[in-house]
Amino acid sequence: MVGYLRTRRKFLEFVAASPCAAAFAGTGIISAWAQSHAGDPIASPADALSVFDFQDVAHRKVQPGHWAYMSSGVDDDVTLRANREGYSHLELRPRRLRDATKVDMRVELFGTTYDSPIFTCPTGGEKSFHPDGELAVARAAKARGTLQLLSTSTSTGVEDVNQALGRPVWYQLYAPSSWEVCEKILARVEKAGCRVVLLTVDNTTGRNSETYLRTRPRDLRQCSACHQGAPGAISERRMYDGIDMTGVNAQNPAMDWTYLDRLRKAWKGQLLIKGIDSAEDAKLALDHGLDGILVSNHGGRSTETGRATIEALPEVIAAVGGRIPVFVDGGVRRGTDVFKALALGAKGVGIGRPMLWGLGAFGQPGVERVLAILQAELKLVMGNCGTRTIADITRSYVSPAPWPLR
Repeated sequence: MVGYLRTRRKFLEFVAASPCAAAFAGTGIISAWAQSHAGDPIASPADALSVFDFQDVAHRKVQPGHWAYMSSGVDDDVTLRANREGYSHLELRPRRLRDATKVDMRVELFGTTYDSPIFTCPTGGEKSFHPDGELAVARAAKARGTLQLLSTSTSTGVEDVNQALGRPVWYQLYAPSSWEVCEKILARVEKAGCRVVLLTVDNTTGRNSETYLRTRPRDLRQCSACHQGAPGAISERRMYDGIDMTGVNAQNPAMDWTYLDRLRKAWKGQLLIKGIDSAEDAKLALDHGLDGILVSNHGGRSTETGRATIEALPEVIAAVGGRIPVFVDGGVRRGTDVFKALALGAKGVGIGRPMLWGLGAFGQPGVERVLAILQAELKLVMGNCGTRTIADITRSYVSPAPWPLR
């Protein structure tokens, strides 16, 4: 992706220097930023034209080991790429001559109204990208009226994050192998005011992080400045403070549907499942009383399925038949991506790496700008496609593209 950015900037440099640029001066088609800074990383969040503009800046600022950990997938990174490329397999079918002056992106999820259906994904150890970590994301989410999901691997306690956000986060649960530890975590989350928990089921046996192992620095002594051991080590996860984790796996490889039933009885709020990507498991989620599904493959960081989440989404939507909400994440970089996911039936759409790019580049202002860009792009495509509300966005607004669309 860094190579893509450099190629794109070279193109902008060529366009800005061409005689055509003068012809479009003042029209907004060729921006002042593109003309004067096409070859430079952005200096402030306000300079960003898309979420991609934060990637190069974050890459320069974030420690190499942390960057390698976040940006890589598993095996050959096929699934990571598939998540992004999957959106190019869908075309938009706009409807014209509809009033676009009052586009409303608001969405209600489990009794809370958000300014848009875009949410920030639960990513572990966000202080690895900026000293303010999860608090910076929370403040940005508050400023943009956005839902925030918080990882069990958070480097900041849920209480402090909720305070910064101004409302409870949705809590993403890695179920530990000890039920006693699980109960302690749930009790703390409930006491903090959280009412929505998402059980992660797509990474119970670990992962083959080959690209990370190949690209991380050989000398890991620099890592001791901020953490001990591998990124996301237990000692750095604030949700385990005061809990004896001796002999306990942070992720339970024995977890099954019986375990989920036990969790369903123990948790009195909304319980969602994160990591479902098949119709069969979606139907089982209904049978076991789940309140929602997040279609996710861990950002291409779990199993090398080679299948994009946007491609898995339709069969999950069809399986649940509107009885529970379905959400999706993975590969989202544009407002048009959000629109396509909503058209296929998603109730909310998550961003992970773009949020971390903004965080690593500029902290809270960077995350705010990432969210603002995506919200603006979504509002633009909604207006141009003739949809005034999120509910107006239906399957009729997308169609399969020639394979692959380039």
